[in-house]
Amino acid sequence: QVQLVESGGGLVQAGGSLRLSCAVSGRTFSRYVMGWFRQAPGKERAFVAGISWSAGNAYYADSVKGRFTISRDNAKNTVYLQMNSLKPEDTAVYYCAASFRAVVPGTTAIEYDYWGQGTQVTVSS
Repeated sequence: QVQLVESGGGLVQAGGSLRLSCAVSGRTFSRYVMGWFRQAPGKERAFVAGISWSAGNAYYADSVKGRFTISRDNAKNTVYLQMNSLKPEDTAVYYCAASFRAVVPGTTAIEYDYWGQGTQVTVSS
């Protein structure tokens, strides 16, 4: 059974930074494409960033490009999302996701097989 556990969310002022972590257990982590999504109240879950299993390819939503960085440590079975210059509109529940089918990171939720429980990020103005 694959498990994903996010951590690192919290309350931060606009302009601040947070780093989210997602620990993965259960299968060979290094073969997963990993992604981060977010869901704000009343909105659909939206792609934030994705990274290939080798970390050679990273993709970002336009809204976070230049501010967020996705990375992974295959030795620690962990993927990270460094979030800088946070804005109130970044407030959402953030989910990490894993796909063992994909070769490159997908941008839609249906392309991912496993999900974490989510971690709340709140950015105050």
